[in-house]
Amino acid sequence: MNRLVKLFLIATAVAAAGALGYAQSVPEIAFDSVTDLLKFPDNLYMGEAAGVATNSRGDIFLYTRTGNPTISLGTSRAIAHGGSRLFQFDRNGKFTREIGNGAYGFLQAQQVRVDPRDNVWIVDQMSTQVIKFDPNGRVQMVLSRKPEVLRVPTLSLTPTPAGMPVQPGPPPAAGGPPGGGGGGRGAAEPGGRGGRGGGDQAAGRGGPPAGGAPAGGFGGRGGGLPGAGVEGESFVRPTDVAWDAAGNIYVADGYGNSRVAKYEPSGRYIKSWGSRGSENGQFNIVHGIAIDAQGNVFVGDEGNKRVQVFDGEGNHKRNITGVGSPTALCITPGPRQVLYVAHTGDADGMDDAAIYKVDLNGTVIGKFGKAGKLPKEFGLVNSIDCRSENELLIGELSNWRVQKVTLKASR
Repeated sequence: MNRLVKLFLIATAVAAAGALGYAQSVPEIAFDSVTDLLKFPDNLYMGEAAGVATNSRGDIFLYTRTGNPTISLGTSRAIAHGGSRLFQFDRNGKFTREIGNGAYGFLQAQQVRVDPRDNVWIVDQMSTQVIKFDPNGRVQMVLSRKPEVLRVPTLSLTPTPAGMPVQPGPPPAAGGPPGGGGGGRGAAEPGGRGGRGGGDQAAGRGGPPAGGAPAGGFGGRGGGLPGAGVEGESFVRPTDVAWDAAGNIYVADGYGNSRVAKYEPSGRYIKSWGSRGSENGQFNIVHGIAIDAQGNVFVGDEGNKRVQVFDGEGNHKRNITGVGSPTALCITPGPRQVLYVAHTGDADGMDDAAIYKVDLNGTVIGKFGKAGKLPKEFGLVNSIDCRSENELLIGELSNWRVQKVTLKASR
């Protein structure tokens, strides 16, 4: 018995030493930080910095949870208004204008991105919409429709525990389309902090896609798998948007559903892949998406603590681990691209946080920052702008700020 105890203790010590060695093997990247970059006019305030992005001129766009949200109750319907605003600043942080003030789809800011043509796209979690503005601030495209029914109060906002079995949906109805097609849209959930997510999913009527799912994917139909969503553009609490070199649009439909949906540049639906679970091609909160120059799609799988990499058709290629629980992704432009991954390891973002710098093969180059409220600390990072590899903008939810981070060259 004593011999068995000794062997157990030795094995435990070796495992702990290995884990410690791995943790210590990630280099710390030195950096400077500016916390007061953005200058607001009097009587205009930032709330939670859900999204931050820059255009080709260096102008800064902030999609923030602020304003005067209201919910009007009429019979069985709850109609939501306001709650988020889109601001523009020049490259020095001087306020220049507000875009979309009072827009129908501005309810709970989730993300803002700028495409290669300097169009500004916002992702709104509560309205379930992705909205495209041209450089002049005019609406050019809307994906998904604001739900007419909202559940009050919201459901839990924590990821499904790892390893929880996921049950398939009901069999397809008689006479239904092959593979089950889509289902009815679920009731959108107003989120809490929006950095974690639970909430409803679209209720699919059918079963898995006919002929089985492709490698790593779940086909182009919504199916009956939990989190697979429905065909078309019925999102349930989307989280992010990205584009490939051809201009195809990829939406991370990630809190209520657990999928990636792909559209033509015109907005025409092509396909989607993913469902709720822990296998390759499944997700436990899709919390970010980014696409490299070769068209590889990087998807932040927060609850499963990994970044999954797919081709543009949804075929799984590999996983990137060792970067914690991804809550924001960004890939730099240029010939030598790198990936930044924000990690938040606790619900409040005050105990465990860092930002990892990773090459596109998955090798961690280094990390920087920790959880907290002081400069050079991070609280619920929800957005990263990395137009420059060593000069980043970091949007934080719990600290109500955007930090400008400048990475220092290693010596």
